[in-house]
Amino acid sequence: MAGEKKAYPLRISAAVLDAMQRWSDDELRSVNAQIEYVLREALRKAGRLKAGPTRPTPDDDTD
Repeated sequence: MAGEKKAYPLRISAAVLDAMQRWSDDELRSVNAQIEYVLREALRKAGRLKAGPTRPTPDDDTD
């Protein structure tokens, strides 16, 4: 169950999406994987997520 993925619709401003696209391109990730990475890091730093892998696995990079 740890690797289970759930779809979630996200409303996001065009400016934020454009910035995420540029960042994900720089990191060689899809936008989806980059958003998940950023969220996971923020949750980890806030102590709301157990430490674990911070880079998505190859199957996480599907859009």
